Amino acid sequence: MPPARQTCFEENPLSRLIKTETVGKDRTRLTKSIVLAVRELAKQKEVTAEARDLAAFIAFALQAIAEGIDESVAAWEKRGYWVKADRFRMEWLWAGQYAKKMKDAVLADDWAAIAMLLPQIAQKLGKVQVAENHRLGTPWKGAYRRMKEEGSP
Repeated sequence: MPPARQTCFEENPLSRLIKTETVGKDRTRLTKSIVLAVRELAKQKEVTAEARDLAAFIAFALQAIAEGIDESVAAWEKRGYWVKADRFRMEWLWAGQYAKKMKDAVLADDWAAIAMLLPQIAQKLGKVQVAENHRLGTPWKGAYRRMKEEGSP
């Protein structure tokens, strides 16, 4: 009986793995989704279930961006580009701060605070462009329920 065929990885266990999903790509997708959510939330006339989902999603997305910053700058720090890494961290420092404020406002049902945060977030992401025929969908569906289940920190 012939031996079993080995896969490419088995032949060379040190072969290079290519990571297609990176923190940078996630950050780009999340920023576009946040811009879309801010636009949708601005259209809302009253507090609905969708408005709560949108606000909760913005908080989650900003938190995800903030958590990915260290992974993004790790390669720069590894090569000694400390200034570039620190500049990038400072550029995105606001994301974690606004995520906490947004989450607190959503859980407290403080729509005045949310209304104050939205223009600030929109200003920070002013250069982000979302195409008319985007494929982002509606990632905010169920975000408020998830936030309520997690509760406050």
